[in-house]
Order: sequence, then structure tokens, then C-alpha cells
Amino acid sequence: MKGKRRFIVPLFFATLFSILFFTTSASATPLSQQIRDLQKKADALYMQEGYAVDQYNTANDQYTTVMKDIAENQKLLGYAQFNLAVADSNLKKRLVLLYKEQQVQLLDVLLSTSSFDALVTQLDTMKQLNAGDIATVKTIKKLRQEIKDRGVKLEADKQVAATLLAQKKDKLANIKTIEAKVNRLIAGKKNQLRRLEAQQAAAARARAVAAQLNPLPNIDPGSVGGGRPEVVAIAQRYLGCPYSYGGSGPNVFDCSGLAMYVYAQIGINLPHNATAQQQMGTSFTDPSLALPGDLVFFGYPAYHVGIYVGGGAMINAPHSGTVVSYGTIAGASSFSRF
Repeated sequence: MKGKRRFIVPLFFATLFSILFFTTSASATPLSQQIRDLQKKADALYMQEGYAVDQYNTANDQYTTVMKDIAENQKLLGYAQFNLAVADSNLKKRLVLLYKEQQVQLLDVLLSTSSFDALVTQLDTMKQLNAGDIATVKTIKKLRQEIKDRGVKLEADKQVAATLLAQKKDKLANIKTIEAKVNRLIAGKKNQLRRLEAQQAAAARARAVAAQLNPLPNIDPGSVGGGRPEVVAIAQRYLGCPYSYGGSGPNVFDCSGLAMYVYAQIGINLPHNATAQQQMGTSFTDPSLALPGDLVFFGYPAYHVGIYVGGGAMINAPHSGTVVSYGTIAGASSFSRF
């Protein structure tokens, strides 16, 4: 009996261990697969977010440009109004002097005009005025026309600004809607998804480091020219900076904002828009031609952009909830070299 009991106890623990081990092993794979499937679904939403952010950036840049035009126009309008007031004052003083001299033609003009504007028009034809008086009259007429034209442009720009502001709000609302969909999708599994993304970023970083340690492959640049490795060194300074739509540095970035900010530091100006950036530089699609510093685009038109570092890896600002990090160029649609 004791012998049987000694045999049953180890058998019980062995069976329990087997159940726990195989249950855990069996559930681990499905859970990992679930997270990967979840990532694919989230990536589809992040693609929508990328397009929405580009649209927001375009509206925002246009709005910023129009507001700068309005500010400049208001400043120049103020100058014109001040100069007109000075010219008006000088001309009135001159008319008083001419009146005291009993200029007959001037008296006729004064009696036949009902306003100062009409007087200026009449004075332009008077032969009794000297060169300085004529110049003053012409200046007044020119300033009045400038003020009128600037007033018209100012009102038109204000209407454009109002339209663009409404577009900005609409695009921002669209981004918020997509972010809400992502949050609902990954609810309860956000930590697992972020761990998977961190693992993928670490793997991409390892490939990038390995590529930097090894000599570059013997690539004939042909018509696309050489790369810009200095861009990679600049981009690495911003690793860990948070993603933020509309962000263009120095502490927060979206994908096109990172590319724009980094390239600006070597004297190349890019728009804050991945689709627009894709249309610039020398474009190619063969990833084997990619060199450090090339821009990597996803989608056509592009919804995402990164900076190639080598080894099939890039530095990018992935999407909301992440930071500037390494990533894979797998799935890239095109490259651009500047």
C-alpha cells in the first residue's frame, strides 16, 4: 500500500505539471498570434491616421501662411495710412499758403469741390502747382489706391483663413475619431501591443547597428546619386521624442515633421507632408539601392515616411502613442534621395 502511494504521488505531480505546461504552451502561441493580428488591424487604422495627419498638416500650413500674409498686409496698410495722413497734412498746409496768395484758379477749385478727395483730383490738373505739390498729389492718389487694394485683399484673406481654420478643425476631429477607434481596438491589450512594437524596434535597431559596423555594400548609385549619412546622425539625436500630429520639432514629431526638421539642418527644405515629400528628390523603388539618409515612403500617395539608416531599418515617428524609434522598411513603396 505504501509502495502504491509512493508511486501515485509522483504520478499526480507529473500529470499536473504536464497539464500546466501544455496548457500554457498551447495558449502562448494563440495569445502571441492574437497580438500580431491586433497589430495588423491597428496598422490599418494608423494608415488612415497618417493620411488624416497629412491633410491636417496641409491645412495648418496653408492657414499659417495666410495668417502671415494678413499680418504683413495689416502692417503695410498701417504704413500706407500713416503716410497718407502725413501727405494730406502737407498738402493742406500748402493749399492754405496758396489761398493766402490769392491764386485765382485755386479759389475756383476750392469753391467747386465738395470733398478733399475731389479736391485732390482737381489739383492734379492745375498748372499753378510746383513740382513738389504735384508729387504730393500723386503720392496721395497712389496711397489711397494702395489702401483700397490692401483692404480688399485683407478681407479676401480673412475669408480664406476662416475656411482653412474650419478645415483644420475638421481634420483634427477626424484624427481624434481614428485615435478613439485605435483605443477601442487595443483596449485591454495595449501593454502587450507596445511590448511587441518595442521588440520590433529593438530588432530594427540591431540591424541598423550591424549595418553601421559593416562596410556598405558595393552599390552603383547610377542615376540616383550618393546617400546622405549625415542625416542619420542628426535623426538619431531625436530618438525617444514623443509622436504628436502636427509636430515638427524640436521635442515632438510626426513622421513628415521629423523628415522635414532633420533635412532642414542640412539646408534642404521639405514640406510638412509625406505625400508632397514623396514627389520630391530622385525617386526609386528598389530597396537594394537604398543608402543611409534616403527617405522611405509607405503607400502611394504616401501615408508614412521614415529615414533609412541601413540594414533594412529606418528611424521614424511611427504613430500616436509612440516615440521616435527604429523600424523596418518592409512594405515600403518608394524611396527618395536628395
